[in-house]
Amino acid sequence: MGIFDKIKNAIWGKEEAASPKDTATVNPASPPIAASTTASAPKSAPSNAAPVQPSGSTAAPKAAASAPVDVAAILDAAVKANGQKLDWRNSIVDLMKALNLDSSLSARKELAGELNYSGDTNDSASMNIWLHKAVMQKLAQNGGKVPSELTA
Repeated sequence: MGIFDKIKNAIWGKEEAASPKDTATVNPASPPIAASTTASAPKSAPSNAAPVQPSGSTAAPKAAASAPVDVAAILDAAVKANGQKLDWRNSIVDLMKALNLDSSLSARKELAGELNYSGDTNDSASMNIWLHKAVMQKLAQNGGKVPSELTA
């Protein structure tokens, strides 16, 4: 899993946990669970065993696809829970720290490679500015509701 995927999964995972409404709207996960409690036919038991496990793993992408994920609200809550003074709106390092992800230079260089950064990765200040904007744009492209000033 790449660094951007870790960022996205940390945000989307928090959205699912913070918003039970989204998981309740994912009805495909509900029938296998309901069928497992009322299963009387032999056909139900084998089909339940497999779907029950994937339903938990597929609930997040379906929930994320059905409604925009409020990236700002999730990151604001993550900063508050972290307890540090973090400025995720301007700093890729702080954004990663808020999500409890590795924010080291090597991790950011890896992220830069994933996002096709063409600048000098040894100029970390320029790379960090570019990364922050690129991550915000990519989150928006993937269904995130990102403040417009952060994607411009």
